[in-house]
Amino acid sequence: MKTLQFREALREAMSEEMRADNSVFLMGEEVAEYNGAYKVSQGMLDEFGPDRVIDTPIAELGFTGIGVGASMNGLRPIVEFMTWNFAILAADQIINSAAKMLQMSGGQYHCPIVFRGGNGQAGQLAATHSQAFEAFYAHVPGLKVITPSTPYDAKGLLKAAIRDEDPVVFLESEKMYGDKGEVPEGEYIIPIGVADTKRKGHSVTIVSFGKIIKVAHEAAEALAKDGIECEIIDLRTVRPIDYAAVVESVKKTNRCVVVEESWPLASISSEIAYHLQRYAFDYLDAPVMRVTQTDTPFAFSPTLIDEALPNVERIVNAVKSTLYRN
Repeated sequence: MKTLQFREALREAMSEEMRADNSVFLMGEEVAEYNGAYKVSQGMLDEFGPDRVIDTPIAELGFTGIGVGASMNGLRPIVEFMTWNFAILAADQIINSAAKMLQMSGGQYHCPIVFRGGNGQAGQLAATHSQAFEAFYAHVPGLKVITPSTPYDAKGLLKAAIRDEDPVVFLESEKMYGDKGEVPEGEYIIPIGVADTKRKGHSVTIVSFGKIIKVAHEAAEALAKDGIECEIIDLRTVRPIDYAAVVESVKKTNRCVVVEESWPLASISSEIAYHLQRYAFDYLDAPVMRVTQTDTPFAFSPTLIDEALPNVERIVNAVKSTLYRN
């Protein structure tokens, strides 16, 4: 094993796939000459040249359309967005073209393309630059949606995404790029749609994904001091969701708290809660609780940021509520 930053794990995944397959290329704003807005693609221009690491204009709709067309014609593009907030401008190509191409072409055109970049809140960036898009894209048939929480998961899942025949939305976090973690020396792939048990426990199941997993771990450590042992399930992929892993955990703990960064309405946590009441009802000893961002546009004020996001106190209170210990 070796220790890599999150950004380095992503870079290794892309570079390994580009060395193995000449049809893979990277495009996006500042990915080449500037080495990437968050230095994910550092050094890749030197290795692969300007035909495969391509700087684009500030025109998300345009270069995303080029990527979709390229994927229909035998190439495997990786399209980087500086932030997923900017990808709203490209939503027509992602949702109306890439996601629907296989069905609308009667199976004639696959669209093997990866859309990736920073997602969610990253500090004092205010409402238009702090949105978490997991549920937004998971709502769309034809897309696969991945949101890793560790360098290990990031590398293995990105390699799987690049090889996939369908369009994949890959949601990272600007606040995770410097995170460090162990990654195997050799090549490995993590299958899309398989959750991971990040912590074993018997008192309650905490389901989460992305960078909020770190807050879930902090809450679990605090709860352990009170004798409450939480099991943490990291979904890793929110389309498809590994429902079986969640149900099996809840069969053991009989309680569940779902934690996510985005808003509560039509959320991943809503979907998990529905699935558990439908397929694990007889195992539940308490209602499924969820901890989400407050139902408001995101603020610039650091005080309001702390109030809006899931935090340790809110998770601890939700867990204790399922145990009737509040």
